[in-house]
Amino acid sequence: MVPLLLVLLLALILFGAGFALKALWWIAIIVFVVWLLGFVLRAGDGGRKSRWYRW
Repeated sequence: MVPLLLVLLLALILFGAGFALKALWWIAIIVFVVWLLGFVLRAGDGGRKSRWYRW
């Protein structure tokens, strides 16, 4: 009974880690797209050296 519980616990942990990694990939893609949009918006300013973000 204990080995079965350990296998189920391991499967649950691996499933949770896989879901978290997939969510982190989506967040990374969204951040990358926003970063690229920043270059496009900055290039459209007419040559001014201003930042499109505040930090």
